[in-house]
Amino acid sequence: MNHNKEGVADIWKENVLEDLEAGEMKYESAGEFLAEIKKEFGREDEEVLKMVELKRIEQGGRTIEEFVQDFKRIARGSGYKRCLLIEEFKQGINGMIRWRLIEVENQPGSIEQWFKRTIALDRNWRKSRRKEEILRRKKESNGAPVPKLNN
Repeated sequence: MNHNKEGVADIWKENVLEDLEAGEMKYESAGEFLAEIKKEFGREDEEVLKMVELKRIEQGGRTIEEFVQDFKRIARGSGYKRCLLIEEFKQGINGMIRWRLIEVENQPGSIEQWFKRTIALDRNWRKSRRKEEILRRKKESNGAPVPKLNN
């Protein structure tokens, strides 16, 4: 907790203690009390955690569909809007897909358009990789050595 929040928390604590002592505030359970604390102080911390998570998330070896779903989950509650959300998304996707999208003349405008375009590119890329692998195996079985593709 930063210094400003500690001051606010101390004031809140004093107010709650006074209300409890005066019988003006009653909590039925510890869970109810914790829910009140989270309501009072948790939102800001959750946003910060989500922002950090958005900066760290990467597609890696996952399909773009898997990455998009994970990205959407993290983005909810992050406080990020349009441009910042798109920038974080672009940073997390694999380089090949990112470069293909950056090089196109009409880049997607919304985050949803970015999701759709990256999904289409990823599917096409994976499909072409499977076809190339089939051709490579077919040529190998015919006795002709074929160089293996790099990822």
